Amino acid sequence: MGKFESRFRPEGGILNLSRRGFLKGTGGLALGVVFAPLLKGGEALAAAGDAFVPNAFVRLGTDGSVTVLAKHVEMGQGTYTGLATLLAEELDADWNQVRVEGAPANAALYNNLAFGPIQGTGGSNAMANSWEQMRKAGASARAMLVSAAAERWKVPASEIGVSQGVVSHAASGRKAGFGELAEAASRQAVPAEVKLKTPDQFVLIGRERLSRRDSQDKTDGTAVFTQDFKLPGMLVAVVAYPKRFGAVPAKVDSSKAKAVAGVVEVVEFTDTPHGRAGVAVLATNTWAARQGRDALVVEWDESRAFKLGSAEIFARYREAAGKAGAVAGKQGDIGTAMAQPATLIEADFEFPYLAHAAMEPMNCLVKISAGQCDIWNGEQFQTVDQLSIAKYLGIPVEKVSLTQLYAGGSFGRRANPRSDYVLEAVAITKAARAKGHDVPVKLVWTREDDTHAGFFRPLFLHRAKLALDAEGNLQGWHQRLVGQSILKGSPFEGVMAKEGVDPTSVEGVANLSYAVPNLLVELHSPDDIGVPVQWWRSVGHTHTAYSVETLIDQAATTAGKDPYEYRKALLGKHPRHLGVLQLAAEKAGWSQPLKAGAEGEKRGRGIAVHESFGSYVAQVAEITVKADGSYRVDRVVCAVDCGVAINPDVIRAQMEGGIGFGLAAALHGAITLKDGVVEQSNFHDFQVLRINEMPLVEVHILPSAEAPTGVGEPGVPPLAPALGNALHAAVGQRFYSLPLPRQLKLA
Repeated sequence: MGKFESRFRPEGGILNLSRRGFLKGTGGLALGVVFAPLLKGGEALAAAGDAFVPNAFVRLGTDGSVTVLAKHVEMGQGTYTGLATLLAEELDADWNQVRVEGAPANAALYNNLAFGPIQGTGGSNAMANSWEQMRKAGASARAMLVSAAAERWKVPASEIGVSQGVVSHAASGRKAGFGELAEAASRQAVPAEVKLKTPDQFVLIGRERLSRRDSQDKTDGTAVFTQDFKLPGMLVAVVAYPKRFGAVPAKVDSSKAKAVAGVVEVVEFTDTPHGRAGVAVLATNTWAARQGRDALVVEWDESRAFKLGSAEIFARYREAAGKAGAVAGKQGDIGTAMAQPATLIEADFEFPYLAHAAMEPMNCLVKISAGQCDIWNGEQFQTVDQLSIAKYLGIPVEKVSLTQLYAGGSFGRRANPRSDYVLEAVAITKAARAKGHDVPVKLVWTREDDTHAGFFRPLFLHRAKLALDAEGNLQGWHQRLVGQSILKGSPFEGVMAKEGVDPTSVEGVANLSYAVPNLLVELHSPDDIGVPVQWWRSVGHTHTAYSVETLIDQAATTAGKDPYEYRKALLGKHPRHLGVLQLAAEKAGWSQPLKAGAEGEKRGRGIAVHESFGSYVAQVAEITVKADGSYRVDRVVCAVDCGVAINPDVIRAQMEGGIGFGLAAALHGAITLKDGVVEQSNFHDFQVLRINEMPLVEVHILPSAEAPTGVGEPGVPPLAPALGNALHAAVGQRFYSLPLPRQLKLA
C-alpha cells in the first residue's frame, strides 16, 4: 500500500494497514480462504513474517483480538457488522473482541463473488456474496484453534468446545483464550473441508441488539473518513467546474486566486477519460482553496457543451416514445391484446434527474511517486478505479494501491464506472507535480459541486398502456421507456447490455412479476444527451416500481376491486412477493377502515410491493390530506423478505433509511436543467427529508431459510408508489410524475 501506513484506533473500530503492516501482523494466526494458496509445508503461514501470504479474512492476535478484513466498504449500510457477524458466528468469537479492517485492494483475493473478478461494493450483494465465504473463514480458523488445543492438551479434538472466544475441554476443565492459542494454531494444517453451523446453532446471526462494529467510532467522533485523513505536506484542491457539461477552460486568470493567503498553485485538467474538465486551486487548507476557487476568473469554451433544459429533454423523449424501441421483455401477442380492450389505461410517467446527496461530498486523497500511486478514500469500486488510474498514469495496476476509509454515504455515487472524481484527483496531483509540487493532494468537493457537477440518476419517461377485459382482468401490458443508459461507454456495457438494452433501465418492468398473458416492454436509450449519469440507490427500480405499482393500482380501482386483493390474484406464482404483501397488509390493518381525521381532513392508505436485488419488500403508506390541500405521511408499514436475517437491527435500519430516502425523492427530489445549466445547488433547493416529515415506520422481517440478500437498496422503490396510491385513495387523483405535488388542488 505504499510507504504511508495508516493505523487507526488499535483498540477497535476501523483499521487500515499498508501491505507491509499487514504482513507484520500481530504475531498471531492469519487465515485466508478462497482464491489463493494457503499452505506452506502443509501448515498455515504465520502472520509474524514476510513469508506470510496476505490473503486473510481473519486475524487472531495474541491479545485475544479477532480482526476481520472486510472486502466491502462501510458507508453506513452496516457491511462491516454483517461481514464480522458471519465470520465470528462460525469462529465462536467473543463479539466484544471483534474489530474490522478495510481489506487492501486486490481483486484476486477480495473479489466480489457476484461481480466476478472485480473487487467492489454495490448491488446490495455484500452479504449475499459473502454468506458462505466468511463463514468458512471463521469455521476454518476455529478448527485450527481446536487442533492446537487438542495437541497441547493431548485430548481428542472431538471433545473440545469453543464459546465466546474461549476454547475448552469439559472433562479436564482446561481452558484457553484465542490469544493463548493463536501462535500454535498458526502451525496447524488448514482443513480441506469445514462443517458449517445449522440455523438452530446460530448465536450471533439473527441476534437482536447486536452492537454495530462502527457505532462507537461514529458516536465519539473518532471514525476516520476521507475528509478527516491527512498526510504530511498535503495540499487541498477545490475545483472550478463549468456551468454546462462538456465545456472546457479557454482562458484562466489566476492572479486573484493566488493572492489568497494559503493558496499554493492553480492547475487545469482537461484529459480525464470521462471528459469533464476543470481548474483546481491547491491550498494548505480547504477554506483557502475554496476562497481561491471563488476568486478565479475563467472563460469557458462552450462550443461542445450540452445546452438543453429538462423541458426540451422531455419533449424529445415524448417524441421517441411514439416509436418502437429495442425489445426488453416480451410474451404473448400485445397487438391482439390491445386491439379492442374493454378498458384501456394510458399514462405517461416523468422522472427527473436526481443527485445522490451523500452526507460526505466526493473527496479523494492521492500520493503519486515514481511509478506508484497511492489512494485513500471511501473506496467502493477498487478494481475499476485501479484499472482507470493505471491506464491514465501508464503504470501497472499493481502499482495503484487503495486504502479503504469509512465513507459518509454513497447511494451509488462512489461506485462510478468511469472513476470520475478519483481520476480528477489523480489528474490534479499529476498536474501539481508537473509544476514542482511533489506532495499528496486531497480533492474536496463542496456541497454545491456535489449537487450540480454530476453524476445523476437518469431522467426517464415511460409511456404505458394496459388492456383490461370486461371483468377488469389484466390482458395486456405495453410500456416504452426512454432514458439515458448508465452502462453506455462504461466498462460494464459489453458485459451487461444485450441487444441494445441496458438492463438497469428496465429492471422491475421487463421482468414483470404480475401475471399478464401479453406483455411488451421497449427501450430507447438516447446517446445525444450530454448529462453525466450513473446508478442511484436501487437504480432502475426507482422509476419502474413507481410506474408498475401505480398502473396496477389504477387497474384495480378501474375494475372496482381492492388493490391488495387484485395484486394477490396476480402474484400466485410468486410466493415471496405474496409473503411480504400479506404481512404488510396484515400489520397495517388493511382490512379495517382508517380512523377518520379531524374535520375537513381526508385520509388515505396505499400499498405497493416490489422485488429488487433479490429481496422482496411491501409497504403500506397512510396519509392525511388537510382541507387546504397540504398533506402529511403519517405511517409506513414495511414487510421485508431478505432471506436469512443476519443482523435484524441493521435490516430495520436500512428499511427505515430507504423509506426516508425514497420519501425525500417522492416529495422533493428533482435536478432540473435550464439551457444546460443545473438549477439546484444545495440542500435549500435540492431538499432532503426534514425530520418533521419522517413518518412513523414499522418494519416487519419475514422469517426465511433462503440465502441472505441485500437490504441497502430494496427499501426505496415501494415507498413512492405506496404514497401515490394513498393520495389517490384519499382524494381520487392519480399522479404520473415525480416529485409529487406538495399542495394538492382539491375540488
